[in-house]
Amino acid sequence: MSILIKNVQIVDGTGSDPYKADVFVDKNIISAIGNLKNKGADKVIDGLGNYLTPGFIDIDTSSDHYLSLLTNPLQNDFSNQGVTTIIGGHCGSSLAPLLYGTLESIRKWVDINQINVSWHTVGEFLSKLENFPLGVNFGTLVGHSTIRRSITGEGYRDLTKDEMSVLEKILAKALSEGAFGFSSGLGYAHGKLITYAEMRKLVEVVKNFDGIYSTHLRDEKDGLLQSIEETIKITHDTGVKTLISHLRPLIGFENQYEEAYKRIEKVREGANLHLYVYPFDTSLEAIYKLLPLWAQEKNLETMLENIKNPNVSARIEKDLENADLSRIRIADAPKNDYLVDKTPLDLSQMFGISPVKSLLRAMEITKLRATVLNKNINYANLTNLLSDEEIFIASNGASRAHSYKFLDHERASSTFTKYLEIVLGGKLMTLPRAIKKITSFPAEYLSLKNRGVIKEGNVADVSLLDKDTCKFKEVILGGRSTFGKPIKHSK
Repeated sequence: MSILIKNVQIVDGTGSDPYKADVFVDKNIISAIGNLKNKGADKVIDGLGNYLTPGFIDIDTSSDHYLSLLTNPLQNDFSNQGVTTIIGGHCGSSLAPLLYGTLESIRKWVDINQINVSWHTVGEFLSKLENFPLGVNFGTLVGHSTIRRSITGEGYRDLTKDEMSVLEKILAKALSEGAFGFSSGLGYAHGKLITYAEMRKLVEVVKNFDGIYSTHLRDEKDGLLQSIEETIKITHDTGVKTLISHLRPLIGFENQYEEAYKRIEKVREGANLHLYVYPFDTSLEAIYKLLPLWAQEKNLETMLENIKNPNVSARIEKDLENADLSRIRIADAPKNDYLVDKTPLDLSQMFGISPVKSLLRAMEITKLRATVLNKNINYANLTNLLSDEEIFIASNGASRAHSYKFLDHERASSTFTKYLEIVLGGKLMTLPRAIKKITSFPAEYLSLKNRGVIKEGNVADVSLLDKDTCKFKEVILGGRSTFGKPIKHSK
């Protein structure tokens, strides 16, 4: 199919000024750019002087963690805001490789029994996605916890020398089959005691494949600076491209955040170290992350036993008695829909006990398989970073079908439109620079070939943006109005 997009102002993704032209798409490739008004095509789109941009690239999404990549493959929340490519597999958890076909590493986010797994390797997983009507292109990282937990049988211990060798080989195979890199979830129960030596060995494998290393820090609060120094060290020691996932100015820890950002800013020219932000003040977290750090141990079963133990739960309650629970709202509670959209105060009224006890009761009812929205980000501090051209924009969100009850957050549906609204409305960035930040910048970082810039020969992932409202009039994915495909990293 051929498409002629005429009478547009092209914002090509390089940061250059817009220019007027027509664009001809033949099959899935941008075939010609220029004065093409007399050229015929199967479909003609009159741009009416609006902006044509490359499709946006969301470098950190969670549609795989919530399995909605498979249960809601059209992923409309992304395409409706101009996103044509999403990357999953962050925070140590991915949908492949699966040694034994189980999805234990994502059970803190979703009911893993809702799909049947019919793949093991990254290659098999990406091949399976070829049969899905994806509404976006999808690429994945390899989750550290996904592989490690299969090797140890959920054991909470160091790896043996032979097990480490197996993990390295599995990682290398996954990267050779097209994974874009490797991720760790060092802030989660299974990841927080992983040694630096283990992570360095694995990251060295990633470096050999020119992939990226994405990390969820060990600690985003009191231990933030130590976590940042660890990340800077592994970046320097290995030379790998490193991405810090959702580094946020958490309320009460703004000073640590400011110092952490200064340290990153100081070294990022010499080290390929980056981070991303989203333009909202709310985090989406596994419910067990509300427990004191000392109570976040081993696995969900151990934490659940602690909550049920009167002596341990009393200690938890004491630690949480001064916590601001007014910021918490339950977003997702599989098989317990009546808890969704409830605050601890709502639960207190429902159960007739204190808000803290009610929160622990909800944890017990859901067996810790629930997520919460936590309004815990200092928004003023966050918005200062949106115009930094060395910081990525990402949603860390999932596009989910509304087939069951959950409380969604707008970052899944409007991260990129909100970002443009803020930086353009506040004159923090020019349109060309703002578009570059969400197109060619992540494309280059990911080594995505033939995407991120509007030029002849590139894949026709483009978005038509209203010049007055910055709303999307049309999104074209690979030369079609719908359906993407899995994408692979090539060294």
